[in-house]
Amino acid sequence: MTLLAIETSCDETSVAVVQDGGVLANVVASQVKLHKEYGGVVPELASREHLRNIHAVAHEAMRRAGVKPQDVEYLASTQGPGLPSALMIGFQAAQTMAFVLGKPFYGINHHEAHLYSPWIKGTPPRACFEEFRPSVSLIVSGGHTILAHVRAEQEHVVLGSTVDDAAGECFDKIAKLIGLPYPGGPCLDRLAANGNSSAHLFPRPLMQVASDDFSFSGLKTAVRYFLRDHPDVLESASGIRDLCASAQAAIVDVLVTKTLRAARRLGVGCVTASGGVTCNRLLRTKLENECCEHGLELRLANQEYCTDNAGMVGILAERKILRNVPATELSVEINPYWALDD
Repeated sequence: MTLLAIETSCDETSVAVVQDGGVLANVVASQVKLHKEYGGVVPELASREHLRNIHAVAHEAMRRAGVKPQDVEYLASTQGPGLPSALMIGFQAAQTMAFVLGKPFYGINHHEAHLYSPWIKGTPPRACFEEFRPSVSLIVSGGHTILAHVRAEQEHVVLGSTVDDAAGECFDKIAKLIGLPYPGGPCLDRLAANGNSSAHLFPRPLMQVASDDFSFSGLKTAVRYFLRDHPDVLESASGIRDLCASAQAAIVDVLVTKTLRAARRLGVGCVTASGGVTCNRLLRTKLENECCEHGLELRLANQEYCTDNAGMVGILAERKILRNVPATELSVEINPYWALDD
């Protein structure tokens, strides 16, 4: 089975070739430099860049995989959620290829692809679903923070999600308050590595609440007011590092505490984490330590599959094909607000 997948839900143009459980190629064209001067993703610019890049990215993915268009047996693309104008570029490109080649097409939920990305392992990357176990899964990115109970492969229920800002959005907005360049989250992570996380005590919203939902807008506001009252903190490199470390600790404490509490409550033996924020070093370390302490298996998505990529889209589409899930009609449109539990 040879499948070509496309991902354009936000600001990465990605095309992957998946064959029999292996990712033969996973090419990603990032738009970070384009959006840097605006301090965030501009949807119109993202869409134009997808249009500019998608042909070259697809060509490169097929070149690396050693396949030609006529070798492709299935097409897949992210159908939602995401930026409408960005989603449309990849979705229509994949539908067009499916129509021209006369091959089945699969529209994929972006969150669901993230949900199963921790099961892509190895070099070269392969889907390891023979190792699959029921789990509590954390999906944490710039736009979403979701906690799900995965009972079986492709059988999951959402336990909770953010009621306001996502964790990644909180990272980026705090970084912007501090004056760090875009993208702020990774920059804050680097500075926090040499800071004192106990220097400032910031709130841990909803951490002690039994609900599995998240809230990070209050933390962002707390940092804003702290900087208003203590502007001198930004006058020294050590002050900035300590502030980054303290804010990061608050976000990570909430994510880890709620994830582990849900895993213990549901009696699962495995925890997974995926999404762009899973690249954060403190989050990965704390999850590893806590899972080890509580005797839980931890599966973290490899960093190349944490951020948006077509490899995870293709792997999920292939699993759906193997489970005889019907193909998506070519007349179907994008679904920018497609919830994971819909």
